[in-house]
Order: sequence, then C-alpha cells, then structure tokens
Amino acid sequence: MAKIENAVISVSDKSGVVEFAKRLQDMGIKIFSTGGTAKSLRDSGVSVTEISEYTGFPEMLDGRVKTLHPKVHGGILARRDNPGDMSALAAHGIMSIDLVVVNLYPFEKTVAKPGVTFDEAIENIDIGGPTMLRAAAKNFKDTAPIIDPADYDKVIEEMKSTGGGLSYKFRLALALKVFTVISGYDAAISKYLMTAGG
Repeated sequence: MAKIENAVISVSDKSGVVEFAKRLQDMGIKIFSTGGTAKSLRDSGVSVTEISEYTGFPEMLDGRVKTLHPKVHGGILARRDNPGDMSALAAHGIMSIDLVVVNLYPFEKTVAKPGVTFDEAIENIDIGGPTMLRAAAKNFKDTAPIIDPADYDKVIEEMKSTGGGLSYKFRLALALKVFTVISGYDAAISKYLMTAGG
C-alpha cells in the first residue's frame, strides 16, 4: 500500500481543516492549496504551496479558474501502475497527487437566502471542486477523495493503522460518497435553474 505524499486541500467549509492539515503535515505530507484555504492554513502555521506557484499560472477570472490545469489533473488521474502514465508525468514535470480534500461552494445555502440574485446563485456553482473530486473518485485506487469534513478523523486513523496509506475498501467508500454528494449537488442546481432561470 503506497504512502500518501502529496495532498491538495481547497475547501469552502473550513470546519476542522486546519487541524486535519496539521496532522497531515506531521505525517510528512506536502500540502498544496488555493486562495482562502491556503491563507487559513498558512495563518495557522501550516506550510502550504499555492497551486498557482506549482502550475505557473495565476488564479484568474475572479477565482473561476484556480485548479483547472494539467499539472493538477494529470497528477490526480495518473495510474501509478501504468508505465505510460508515469512516464508522461515525468516528461511534463507533474507530481502525483495522492489526496484531494475538497468540499463544494454552498449552492443550496446560497439560493435559500432571501433576496439572492440569479447572478449570485450562478457564481456559487462550483466547477473546479467537482472536477477534482470526480477525477480523484475515478482514480480512487491511487488518489483518495475527501468531500466530507466528518471523514477527516477517520482518514487519519486509517493512515495511522496502515503506515501512511489508505486501504482499497476505505478509498472506495470515499469515492462513493463523492459521486453521491455531487449527484445531489447537480440535482439542486438543475432544480434551481428550472424554476429561476426563465
């Protein structure tokens, strides 16, 4: 079982994320992050590398584009037992990403607020988060996805019991949760657009 070495953390709900990141850091895991999450972690003493520093591209379009880059998604989607995939990573200077810790913009909470505008609702449709989570969930054997802060302690316990990795069964459960949550998220967006988009 491979040890987790590199993690991307980019969360809207920051509940417990600082403590979680500190525990990952104590295990020797390198942490990459974006925007407000990176600031929260750094302000709390966690060593963080900005995704923009790693990719060489700044966050742009008022934060609409942060993580949509081959250096991120190549590292998430690469199959570690596929020589072609690993050769491609090496050729392009891409590191493997072993853990993706993301939760989504609060779309449902946003549209439930009195007086919310259509434009505000649209800006709370997460793009980069679901994309990273879906990629990790697809490649769960190599990249574990975490969408729920309630799983942070379970992840740490599992890593401690396995010497720094995560079992296949545990990874599969994390992937299933990702697809379940994202399907509900997309359904909420669809429902909102049917009623408010006209």
